[in-house]
Amino acid sequence: MSEPVILVEKKEAVALVTLNRPNALNALSRELREAICNTFDELATDDTIRAVVLTGAGEKAFTAGVDLKEAGQTGFALGADGGNIDMAKSLKNYPWPIIGAINGYAITGGFELALMCDILLASTNAKFADTHAHVGIVPGWGLSQKLSRLIGTSRAKELSFTGNFLEAETAEKWGLVNHVYAPADLVPAAMKLAEDITKTQPVLLKKYKALIDDGMAMPFGEALEEEIRRSAEHANSVSAESVEEARKAVTERGRTLNKN
Repeated sequence: MSEPVILVEKKEAVALVTLNRPNALNALSRELREAICNTFDELATDDTIRAVVLTGAGEKAFTAGVDLKEAGQTGFALGADGGNIDMAKSLKNYPWPIIGAINGYAITGGFELALMCDILLASTNAKFADTHAHVGIVPGWGLSQKLSRLIGTSRAKELSFTGNFLEAETAEKWGLVNHVYAPADLVPAAMKLAEDITKTQPVLLKKYKALIDDGMAMPFGEALEEEIRRSAEHANSVSAESVEEARKAVTERGRTLNKN
């Protein structure tokens, strides 16, 4: 019996999702892409989960991108699989934070999958590369727009025009990843960060993620106006008593953190 191409482990309010094709560098076959979509669609309906850690099996690769052998038979176009497998849509529609634990190569389509996450952490083995121009295809999962917004237009052009690798340490300096860890420490650190995130008020966590994501798609002035609108809308839905209870909880958490 063959191993499943994706593994899901749940620990309290966090789900660890692992791409499980290590012998193929976790390449994004049609089966794996479909499994990613189904997994995030199902997790979106799971009321017990409020954060996801996404990583790859092994230490060599997060994912080396689209399975080139398979793509040579079916084509590279996003609609080659019938148009019903859309990882970008499934991850975008997932309402809770996604932490990408980049354990190795994140190449082209794998780089794009990493950029679908809300927060990126990396191991010292992580290497990012955009080889779309070398392979002869145009990005379709957001890389050409997201990367420049994260690290700046000039740096993004350098990576995309050359196809050169970006090492983990430089990725951290450039602001692509938040932190770099030894390989054995990566997933535990990601799980700990996810656990911290799930301690946020659930309603606020979901609203805050949506506010940031929606605002990024707007001109700055419009985004500020949208923040004011949503802030007022939320304020009208809470009581003074609930705000005071939340204040007490935050104060107590601060005292606990200071003791540690």
